[in-house]
Amino acid sequence: MADTTNNKNKLSEYLAPGAFNIAPTHIQIGDKFARTIFLATYPRYLQTNWFSPVINLDRVFDISIFVLPKNTATVLKQLRDQLTRLEAQTMEEASKGKVRDPILETAIQDIENLRDRLQQGTDKFFELGVYITIYENSLKELDETESKLRNMLEYQLVFPKAATFRMIEGFTSTMPINDDRLNVHTSLNTEPLSSVFPFISFDLTSNDGVLYGINTHNNSLVLFDRFQLENYNAVVFGKSGGGKSYCVKLEILRSLIFGTQVLIIDPEDEYKYLAETVGGTAVKISVTSDQHINPLDLPALKPDESPADVFKSHILDLTGLLRLILGDLTPEESAILDEALIQTYAIKDITPDSDFSNKTPPVLSDLQNILEGLTGAESLAIRLKKYTTGTFAGFLNMPTNVSLDNNLVVFSIRDMEEELRPIAMYSILNHIWTSVRRTQKKRLLMVDEAWWLMKYEIGAEFLFNIAKRARKYYLGLTTISQDVPDFLSSPRGKAIITNSSIQVLMKQSPAAIDVVQQTFNLTDAEKYYLLEARVGFGLFFVGQNHIGIRVVASYAEDQIITSDPKQILEIEKAKEEWAKLRS
Repeated sequence: MADTTNNKNKLSEYLAPGAFNIAPTHIQIGDKFARTIFLATYPRYLQTNWFSPVINLDRVFDISIFVLPKNTATVLKQLRDQLTRLEAQTMEEASKGKVRDPILETAIQDIENLRDRLQQGTDKFFELGVYITIYENSLKELDETESKLRNMLEYQLVFPKAATFRMIEGFTSTMPINDDRLNVHTSLNTEPLSSVFPFISFDLTSNDGVLYGINTHNNSLVLFDRFQLENYNAVVFGKSGGGKSYCVKLEILRSLIFGTQVLIIDPEDEYKYLAETVGGTAVKISVTSDQHINPLDLPALKPDESPADVFKSHILDLTGLLRLILGDLTPEESAILDEALIQTYAIKDITPDSDFSNKTPPVLSDLQNILEGLTGAESLAIRLKKYTTGTFAGFLNMPTNVSLDNNLVVFSIRDMEEELRPIAMYSILNHIWTSVRRTQKKRLLMVDEAWWLMKYEIGAEFLFNIAKRARKYYLGLTTISQDVPDFLSSPRGKAIITNSSIQVLMKQSPAAIDVVQQTFNLTDAEKYYLLEARVGFGLFFVGQNHIGIRVVASYAEDQIITSDPKQILEIEKAKEEWAKLRS
């Protein structure tokens, strides 16, 4: 019984404290400190959304805006009297031979314009009172928050004052009881008054979809389905350690719940643990791996597709890969290579006019044999030999034995030599694209460290073509990169960003921030925010809107998607200890 009574007392104190401690500069309410400030003076011109930084500040405060209409006849009389005084002052200064005062002339002009609008009935006059009560846990924090608010407002030439010795009136005025006890007003007409309109923050929230994080402006959920946007593509940029992989892996984990297939190109084995945990497939692509992708595989024909069109499109994609392998080609070599590819498929009874759905495709060795028999192809045959019988023979010259049936498939290229990484990424992308066109289902394709491929114009072009055509096949392409300048060095880099409905910017390096600011048209405040952003914080763009975002995962999700090496080692150690206990 005593416990129940104590709990009731605690609850009543929390809801309605027994007493306030009222000081000249603040009010103490239990453990909280409160201070009320009011907006005292305004500039001649107020920009739209000037109140936005205050509304969206991540602090606890109450704002009251009192708008009281004034009688037009009374206002006109006051304006006439004021105009008379100013004109008299002007004439007096002119009679003394003083230089005309531009401030005085501007004031006269403003009054005359306002008077005309009031007389015509196109404008009205109001008394405005704006009061802000700040709540913090200590006086120090109260001072810091007030200072931050003052800086925001004074930057807009709006000057606030503390309601010193009137804190109780200020506190009462910001309570939701419509009682203006402070009664500190400024006269404004309709146009500047409209700029105070407070509902300027926005949400990126829908009724269903994936939870991406928390809106840092107003703590709402960033929740929506990217497959309901105009296209399903996304780009994620951020420096190493800024949280971009964490953000992407969280989306992957939550997308899998909705039955979305996720295919990942992983240059650094960052997604291996995620794949193991959720029962995904980890495919290792390297020179010595026993898992292979044959770049000469042909896509299956769909009922509405002609063999000739599919064959031609595949030859073009394959030519791009061979350009990466062989290097620059002369026009003659390009024509010879095209002819050699057609002959290579022909020896397997695959022609543009045939149904090749059930035919066994050739491999690079078959192309090598054809090139060796063609006049003028000697150089091409020599350059290709490295990939058929030479050092890299185990990489591309084998039939495909990789399946994409699992809902999560991760292609690891960590052990691939640096010069082969772009080739590996292109080959994997080509294989995935070939498979995607066979069966239509909801898919996400994640290309991590995409700058490896974007360094080459052929690779950039291929990635852009996927971004441009992905929607047709119910595919969302996500390109991830920490090296923004390299990504944007190709003209296709910006085109990929333009073709992405979602753009996520995490913490940026000083070397890349200017390029990022120019590309995404960031304000200086947003620029410095990205330079100083904490891990997991960033900017989230959807269409024309963008917000600050904080990526938040549950404990279980965090254990699966973490990229922190220390945390990963701790998890592995815990798993080993658990295995010993079970045995």
